[in-house]
Amino acid sequence: MNRFWTRLRMASAMLALTTLVAACGGGGGSPSVSGQGSLRVALTDAPACGYDEVNVTVVRVDVHRSSEATDTDSGWQSLVLDPPRRVDLLTLTNGVLEELGTTTLPVGTYTQLRLVLAANSPQEPMANSLVPTGQNEVPLQTPSAQQTGLKIPVNLVVEEGEMADVVLDFDACKSVVRAGNSGRYLLKPVLTAIPRVDNGALSVLGHLTALPPSGAAVSLQQDGLVARATVTDAQGRFLLSPVPAGNYDLVITAQGRVTLVMTGVPVSDVGRTTINTSSTPIALTDSDTRSVSGVVSTGGSSDVPDAMVRALQTVNGQTIEWTARPVDADTGVYLFSLPVAAAAFTAYDPAATSYTFTPDAGTAARYTIQARVPGQDSQQAEVDLSSADQTADFVFAP
Repeated sequence: MNRFWTRLRMASAMLALTTLVAACGGGGGSPSVSGQGSLRVALTDAPACGYDEVNVTVVRVDVHRSSEATDTDSGWQSLVLDPPRRVDLLTLTNGVLEELGTTTLPVGTYTQLRLVLAANSPQEPMANSLVPTGQNEVPLQTPSAQQTGLKIPVNLVVEEGEMADVVLDFDACKSVVRAGNSGRYLLKPVLTAIPRVDNGALSVLGHLTALPPSGAAVSLQQDGLVARATVTDAQGRFLLSPVPAGNYDLVITAQGRVTLVMTGVPVSDVGRTTINTSSTPIALTDSDTRSVSGVVSTGGSSDVPDAMVRALQTVNGQTIEWTARPVDADTGVYLFSLPVAAAAFTAYDPAATSYTFTPDAGTAARYTIQARVPGQDSQQAEVDLSSADQTADFVFAP
């Protein structure tokens, strides 16, 4: 079950929970640094794939100054949720910020954070659950190591009289794994911890139109790695917040629509970046779709590897991620439905009131499918969907 932990990674995002004030239950040992500061923690989610609800029950948040500390070591500090809070992650989108809680901490730098979820039990069979679109609620199986928490590397500096603010991004789309036709779903958490500010900075706002029924996914990426993602609301509005300061590619994807990429989008800690207003929305245009599917397997074994598969493109010289999913836990199968029309690009202009996107003809129907297994080199295959659906299988070492 250790492979559940290998999915934990740093990314960026935010859309949080409901206000909770929690008490701090300190771990053993006396702090070596005097003085008190405070820690505030919130939870958020990125877009989900094919689910109406993804529910998790949060018990507490633990922090430690050592990134190598085990659950039995002294020095842990805890923000305890009493009672535990059950939250539908899919309600936390488009800049909705609600707090898990605030607690006092000894000053210092904390480098490990653990999010502890309740375990499903005969008394609480649905502490963690999901509702596949159009189906009934089913339990969501959590890691056997759940009691020690989901480990996230952080760099939280708690200063005397100051508050350290952190948001945990729980990517439901990449964290839920289907197990064949068994009806079982597994939680392999993909988590991110990012700082936040309260002045509207570290955020990007924009508007789209001509959306498909499921809306559009909007993300900020660097070299094909997603830093923050969300989905549009019913009016086509999107808000990506908080996002670490830097320059990003804004990537817009939707089923049956042309992919759009805006390069050079700045994010700063002094103000919000506004792409456009509701009076000048970016229109999405139609595209036919075809599928790429395959199996990720372990050579010479029936064991299914703990694999993540990504669909990538290179648009105007920039690598972007169109989507990423874990493979089926029982079969190793994955399936993507991707647009075949050429992706289009433009550059961010702070003075622009509207944008024109230029098609990149070389991207039409062409994707790189990449498979990743913890502890091994990634594998990839080039696919061309211009005339038919394609298959790309991957075999990893035991």
